[in-house]
Amino acid sequence: MSTFGENLKNIRKLNKISQNDFAKEMSTTQQRVSEWECNKVEPSLYNLMKIIKVLNTTFEELTDGIE
Repeated sequence: MSTFGENLKNIRKLNKISQNDFAKEMSTTQQRVSEWECNKVEPSLYNLMKIIKVLNTTFEELTDGIE
């Protein structure tokens, strides 16, 4: 079983993009990306759709293994 944050981090790393660069692409802060990846905060629906676009991924990949 995995978490949304773990999946996000793994996909971001597969895309070889740093938290800081990802934050810039998302128009947010590196701290917010870290909070998403540590499961402290869930992204809004708007940000979720943007994550999918920026990382060229799918909702299914982001939520794989989450129960």
